[in-house]
Amino acid sequence: MGCITSQGGQTHTMAEEISNNATIVDEMEPEEESLVLGDDDPRDAALHEHILSEECAWHGRIIDVNRLEVELPNGRRTSRDIVRHPGAAAVVALTDSGKIALVRQYRTALDRVTVEIPAGKLDPGEDPLECAKRELREETGFVAGRMRYLTTIASSAGFADELIHIYMATHLELDEACPDEDEFLNVDLVPLSELIDAVLDGKIEDAKTVVGALACDAIAHRLAADAEVAAEQ
Repeated sequence: MGCITSQGGQTHTMAEEISNNATIVDEMEPEEESLVLGDDDPRDAALHEHILSEECAWHGRIIDVNRLEVELPNGRRTSRDIVRHPGAAAVVALTDSGKIALVRQYRTALDRVTVEIPAGKLDPGEDPLECAKRELREETGFVAGRMRYLTTIASSAGFADELIHIYMATHLELDEACPDEDEFLNVDLVPLSELIDAVLDGKIEDAKTVVGALACDAIAHRLAADAEVAAEQ
């Protein structure tokens, strides 16, 4: 990832430009049927389930599995098993040279080593931004001079309430990594373009890493396009 020149003639690294313009804005003309988010669509009222009762079926070190009795929109009743999770934060750490900090670690649930952006669960009452900073430093040794919010994803909305808050870190300085005593990992610095290729080739399975990489790449392309338009004016 190289440098781009702003309309004022100043040259910045792509990391700086992305950091300064982290909000993704869709400038496409709206379609005949616009995307409606949240509870703003009146049709959604007919989709809601009403929770009648909830009890903990299993209590774990990180998660609980709760059984909910619910009333469906048609009046029938059924049960749902829901994983309750405190939530997590993840970081797309972008160096000035356009490389992304990735961690390689063995995931017991998948029985293999995965490649992921740094992340970790929220401590009780912890702000997601502070969690993201902490996990970045613990897992990679990087301290971010600037942090910007990217997005929040539901890791598996069908059965879990876990939300992962994804941030982008730039203006990085290297300190000493200090992973948790039960964490064993390696850190790689990979060009953003290579990470995107791996995502599009289906070689990256981790959801937060896929979303974070694509969001970062989308911002980079938009900034490059804006810079090209500005240069032509």
